[in-house]
Amino acid sequence: MKLRIGTRRSPLALAQAEEVRERLMILGAEAELVPMVTSGDRGVSAASAPGGLKGLFVSEIVRALRDGEVDLAVHSAKDLPAEDEEGVAIAAVPERASPLDVLVTRDGQLPHGGVVGTSSLRRRAQILRWRSDVRVAELRGNLDTRLRRLEEGTVDGVLVAAAGLLRLGVTPAHCAPMSIAEMVPAPGQGCLAVQARSEDRSTLDLVSALDHADSRSALWAERALTRRLGGGCALPLGAHAWIEHGRVRLVAIVASPDGKRFLRIETEAPSPDAAAEEAARNLLQRGASEILAAVRG
Repeated sequence: MKLRIGTRRSPLALAQAEEVRERLMILGAEAELVPMVTSGDRGVSAASAPGGLKGLFVSEIVRALRDGEVDLAVHSAKDLPAEDEEGVAIAAVPERASPLDVLVTRDGQLPHGGVVGTSSLRRRAQILRWRSDVRVAELRGNLDTRLRRLEEGTVDGVLVAAAGLLRLGVTPAHCAPMSIAEMVPAPGQGCLAVQARSEDRSTLDLVSALDHADSRSALWAERALTRRLGGGCALPLGAHAWIEHGRVRLVAIVASPDGKRFLRIETEAPSPDAAAEEAARNLLQRGASEILAAVRG
């Protein structure tokens, strides 16, 4: 039996699904990609999507998985809603690629008063905190589109995920990774999430061999924090977890889009849920709910 892997049609999504297909082949399992067009690819407004902005890029693929049209779905974990879809489970989280954001410029410099392109409120808030002299311009589209806008001179710099560049084999001439101290990533950034139907035990068992325990634990902590804060990828919320000496370390930020209100915490706990609970409690005590409510409003 050949497993069918549902994926978006974007170059990055196809590269991610192909990575999973190749790993399955090593296990002796045949698989084929089933590219699909999502609401987000068709330009549908987030307001009309069941899962908001995140739902734009996953809802059709999850529906196809639930209905048996595909056997697996591969997503960028940061695109998934924090709550699992009914009837669907994350069967594996392969080893995480770099979670970092990178700043790509034309000549290695971001000039004073330059324009940085991003559609992410999280990135906007942090770049303005780091470089209050720059301006931020709304910039959407896939990675190729954003890099092309940079070369055309529409913007002086673009903020993108290091993992996307890596998976597409793209190496810009002037690309500076941003440390966690400068730019806390989106929850799930750098992780892949491989979904299967909750009752499909044979597929769940097969795909579990792709799971990387530390990457799964880190993703669980970041998703648990997002759930507790009621957040999503459309909010200025950053979270990055990692495992150190068997314990979960978690750094998280909540910021106003202009970067003027900025909450940052770092915590450590024995489990993903405990780390997320402590981080959420600290952020909420310091006013995170007011910042997030203002953005939602």
